[in-house]
Amino acid sequence: MRRAIELSINNIDKGGGPFGAAIFQGDTLIAESANSVTIDNDPTAHAEVNAIRLAAKKLNRFDLSDCTLYTSCEPCPMCLGAIYWSGIKTVYFGNTKADAAHIHFDDQFIYDEIDKPLNQRAVKFVPLLQSEAIKAFEKWEHTENRTEY
Repeated sequence: MRRAIELSINNIDKGGGPFGAAIFQGDTLIAESANSVTIDNDPTAHAEVNAIRLAAKKLNRFDLSDCTLYTSCEPCPMCLGAIYWSGIKTVYFGNTKADAAHIHFDDQFIYDEIDKPLNQRAVKFVPLLQSEAIKAFEKWEHTENRTEY
């Protein structure tokens, strides 16, 4: 946890956001990263997502269920999704989402949006070409040698 906090503090001087994350497999540090949204001009470059990407690449697998994530702040909705998809079972965090909201990193609007019907969200969601898009799902469903995840 101290490493994640150190990354979050040092990242401010580099022009990034005040967030850091470290992934361990047992006692071994597998990957660490800080938020690089403004550095990389990448809205998905949150510390947790960056660390998950690095860990998966280093371990050469997408299943990180034997890993633990330490993050300087309670994960946002995007990072929470990445954590679940990676299979990580335990997350330790420092600051809370209320602490983040206090310094204007407030994700409550996203949590609120998720519960709204599509036609009431702030971002317009329009179904399009579903009868064509479904062909990929049908092919997936009938592919015997697919990799489940």
